[in-house]
Amino acid sequence: MREWSVDLPDEAATRRLAERVAAAMEGGAVFHLDGELGAGKSSFARALLQALGVTGRIKSPTYSLVEHYPLAHGQAWHLDLYRIADPDELEWLGLDALGEPGAVVLIEWPQRGAGAIPPADLTLALAYAGSGRAARLTPGTPRGEQLLLRLVANPDASVQPRTRG
Repeated sequence: MREWSVDLPDEAATRRLAERVAAAMEGGAVFHLDGELGAGKSSFARALLQALGVTGRIKSPTYSLVEHYPLAHGQAWHLDLYRIADPDELEWLGLDALGEPGAVVLIEWPQRGAGAIPPADLTLALAYAGSGRAARLTPGTPRGEQLLLRLVANPDASVQPRTRG
C-alpha cells in the first residue's frame, strides 16, 4: 500500500484520526507532518500525544523548536521546524534522543530539517479541502507500512478513507 487518504471535515475528525493512529501503533514511530500554515499539523500532533497518554498542557514548539513528553512506555518529541533556515541550525538541539527505540517523534515542516532529522515512518500530508481538511498518509519504512496496514484493517465510520494502492 502506497498511501491512504481520509477526509477530515472538522477538528473532531482530525482528533479521531490521531486516536486511530495511536491505537494502531506498536512501539514508537517517526511522523513527518506536512501542510500549509493552519492545515492541522499541530492539532493532529496534540491529539496524538493526548491519545498516547500525555496529560496536562501540550505546548506548541513553534518558538522552542522542540517539546518533550514522557510516555508510559518511552518518550515523545514534537518538533516545529518552521523557523529553521538551514538544517545545520538543528545541531545544538541534541536530536540524538530522537533515535531512541520506542520514541514517538512528530516533526512539523520536516523539509527544513532534511538530513538532520530521522526519516519518516509515516508522512501525514494535510491540505485544505473545502471547509475542512484532507489527510494523505504515506509510509516511508516497513514500520510505517505496517502501521498503515493496521489502520486500514480497522475501519472507522467516523473517518472516511479514500484508499489508493
